[in-house]
Amino acid sequence: MTMNVTTDFEEGAKALFFSWLDFTLFILMLVVSTLIGIYFGFWGKKEDTPKEYLHGGKTMNTMPVAVSLVSSIISGITVMGAPSEIYMYGTLYWLVCVSAVLIGFINNYIYLPVFYELQLTSTYEYLQLRFNKQVRVMASVLYTIGLLLNIPIVVYVPALAFSQVSGVNIHIITVAVSVLCIFYTMLGGLKAVVWTDFLQGLVMVVASIAVIILGLIQEGSFGAVWNKNDIGGRIRFFEMTPSPTVRMSFWIVIIGHTILWINVVSVNQAMVQKFMSLPTYRQAQKALVIAVAGLLVTKFISCFTGLLIYAAYKDCDPLTSKAISRPDQLLPYYVMDISKSVPGLPGLFVAGIFSASLSTMSSSLNALGATLFEDFVRPCMKKTLSDRTASNIIKCVVVVIGAICVLIVFIVDKMGSILQLAFSALGVTAGAMIGLFTFGMLYPPGNAKGALAGSIFSLLFMSWIVIGNRKGIAEGKIKLPLLPTSVEGCAYNFTLPEPTPTPELDEEEVFVLYRVTFMYYSLMGMVVMMVVGAAVSFFTQSKTDEKMNPALFSPFVRKYFLKAESRNKEPASSKLLEFQTANGNKLETIQT
Repeated sequence: MTMNVTTDFEEGAKALFFSWLDFTLFILMLVVSTLIGIYFGFWGKKEDTPKEYLHGGKTMNTMPVAVSLVSSIISGITVMGAPSEIYMYGTLYWLVCVSAVLIGFINNYIYLPVFYELQLTSTYEYLQLRFNKQVRVMASVLYTIGLLLNIPIVVYVPALAFSQVSGVNIHIITVAVSVLCIFYTMLGGLKAVVWTDFLQGLVMVVASIAVIILGLIQEGSFGAVWNKNDIGGRIRFFEMTPSPTVRMSFWIVIIGHTILWINVVSVNQAMVQKFMSLPTYRQAQKALVIAVAGLLVTKFISCFTGLLIYAAYKDCDPLTSKAISRPDQLLPYYVMDISKSVPGLPGLFVAGIFSASLSTMSSSLNALGATLFEDFVRPCMKKTLSDRTASNIIKCVVVVIGAICVLIVFIVDKMGSILQLAFSALGVTAGAMIGLFTFGMLYPPGNAKGALAGSIFSLLFMSWIVIGNRKGIAEGKIKLPLLPTSVEGCAYNFTLPEPTPTPELDEEEVFVLYRVTFMYYSLMGMVVMMVVGAAVSFFTQSKTDEKMNPALFSPFVRKYFLKAESRNKEPASSKLLEFQTANGNKLETIQT
């Protein structure tokens, strides 16, 4: 099928740009976010100490924190990437809703009790208490690398959406939105982050629900949407193959995404920091429950939107017809198309995509500022810093890291699908990070040498795997087949490119580990870290019987650990254990 592009299509494409009302609502959303940061920076309760700046003075309320947690997790990567994933590969990704429930239980029983009891400024202080300073610094390095790989993707997503509906150059948008986010994060600290997250999360959900309602009205009913997707082969849930080399299956999504979310939710400095901002542990647990419910709602909305997009374009694929150039532009294109009759809704929706990404970026910058200050800046200072000086240094760190991330965004523009790219980027460091904290909280025999060796080996091993995988994809040796689409129902003329013959490549020739699904990267990294860590710990065990504080272990491990201690010379129930943070601040004595 070879035809010339017609004027009708050109005009149709131009009609999918923002109106003046869309621009107004979009700009208003960004202005309000900035004003929140200005308010907390200049007129809110002063947060002059690092702990106040990073924990919001321990005066935050449960609901804003819970919404902020969801907003930070559901970045623009999910908002734009999930619908594209459903459209191109089917509904297997929808199984992440099961992972959301599982991560709630895992966090509640393993990680959150430890972090909340210790009440540390940085989660990596835990690793110094459990192991030593070197392990803590290694974790900070992993976290920094991870965020430097992930934040640029998060920033790129809303810029891509806005460029699609406005025609503004994507790199101009990237710089502008990053400067805005850095500004309000630097000024307002955690309170500004939480309250902007709260506002942005509400906007995102309301706009998404409005788009779903319009989509259902157009298609007629939920059943009609489901039936079109079923006929088109998009409804896929119970593909039970155990092979780790298929792109997705029932087991791969549930297991792989659950492990990944341990890194995102349970041991992530940005997330833990928000839990710490609540005055009681009960409120932290309540925030976790609300956050899980919020994750279920937002994931459902994003995935169902993918079904709506396929139902709308099953006979005229926008990618094949060149209405859009990238799969990740499907959502903004659909929103502009479906919302013609509702002035201002496209602007509100794209503001929601911006909101999701801004909230993730602001939380990450705030947390990374804390980590770099505590682990790299403070130790280099010869004299004791005042609290105000420390807070100002953290703000400067936020600005510097934000600027670096903006520069890296220009590389992301050359990469592939954002959802898979994000999983691959996280896979480099996530497994080692999860492994470190899990090794510390669940494996009492583990020592510092094992933790350090395991984390370094995991980082190098996963870097090798991810680079090999991306190279294989770029060379066409690793195939990621899409589900079929059609252009038979397109109402406009277009030109299909002449098919170019490609050499037959045998995927079996690619090294097997390069072919392992990207959703297993975090699991692979964690297993490598813990296996190497346990082996090194076994061969480097100290003969001295060191006292270890039970608070450093998860509650159920603590229970059995104390039972074992009670068999030693001194009954565990009679011990009074104390320990100190990296700042030298003694935590309260724990009666065991």
